[in-house]
Order: sequence, then C-alpha cells, then structure tokens
Amino acid sequence: MNLNYPDGRKFNQPSKKPVSSASTKKKILFGDRGMTLEEEINESNKYYRSHDIAVIYKKPTPIQIVKVDYPKRSRAVIKEAYFSQASTTDYNGVYNGYYVDFEAKETKHKNTFPLKNFHQHQIDHLKACQKQGGICFVIIKYVLLKRYFIMPAQNLITYWNNQKHDGAKSIQLQQIVDCSVEIDSSYNPTLPYIKAVQQLIDNEKEK
Repeated sequence: MNLNYPDGRKFNQPSKKPVSSASTKKKILFGDRGMTLEEEINESNKYYRSHDIAVIYKKPTPIQIVKVDYPKRSRAVIKEAYFSQASTTDYNGVYNGYYVDFEAKETKHKNTFPLKNFHQHQIDHLKACQKQGGICFVIIKYVLLKRYFIMPAQNLITYWNNQKHDGAKSIQLQQIVDCSVEIDSSYNPTLPYIKAVQQLIDNEKEK
C-alpha cells in the first residue's frame, strides 16, 4: 500500500525483517529484548486494561484512502492512501480519574536526544492537554543503553522553546536523568510506566 503525506510526498515505511524462531524464543525468555518501544507499551497497556489499572490505547493514524483494489469479493486491498491530518501524540487514555496523554520515542544515541524527533503540532497538543489538567509526558527509550525515562511534558516544552532562542538542538542524557523518572523493563507489565505516572501525579499535588 502506498501512503502519502497531505502535500503529496510519499511516506516510506520501514522494512520489517522476518522474525526467526530463535529470536521469538529470546522475546519469551528475556522480556523486552528485540521489542520496539511501541510493542513494549502496547503489551503493557493490555496488562493494565486486563487488570483494571488503566485504560490507555495507541491513537489510530488518521489516513484518507484514495485507491482500493478488490482481488476477491471477500477481501479489499488498500493501494494508496494519504495522511489526512497531522497526528498529535501516540497514546492517550484514563488512569485513576486522570486523563493521560503521551508520546513515545526511541533513539540509538547514547548521550543526547535530538529535539528534531518532535514536531510543533505535538508540542502544541501537549500544552493544550496540560491546560485541561491532563497528565502529559514522553517515554524515551535509549535503545543501546536499555534505559527508559518518563519526561514530564513541561520539561520537553521548555527545551523545545529554548532551541528557538539559540538554545541546544538536543537534550543531554544527564539533563533527561535529572528531570525524568527512570523505569526498568519488567515481565508483567513489560514496561511498568504507570508507576512513574503516579509519581508525576503525586509531584503535581505537592506543588
């Protein structure tokens, strides 16, 4: 299927490598090894929903279908589509009476996190959700370091605004450590990020 941006540019989807039986066994034995951040969060969300802890889902990508083939009556194949609008953040839902909204990003950098991974419309969306009392943040995964951080949206917004005034274009790892809640991957759930969310809520109550 061909996906295009609203301005007509083609969207190149990353190729997916076939998963061997050996790698599948590794996932079972070693938890998060071989899993993308999205997969880890999705698995965790299933756990949270099944245990009545939180109801959080990945947002669907807004696309407009323009060409469909029907090789069989019982099956339709989408051949071409466009992103109908700019997406906001990756996930949202409810936890303990609080609206939760967050973006998920991973990087292979070891010491920095480039701000170009974000877009202005995502920053604006996080600001708007915060104004309504939402708990907003970004989950950052350092792939090579196997470290995970929950950074409050306000800190991200500050770094984003600073870059517009001759500030750094990247956030240093130590800066992320200083302003975030670090979590470790686990078994059930795969990524226990709700504990960090509760910590963010507690911090807001203390202000």
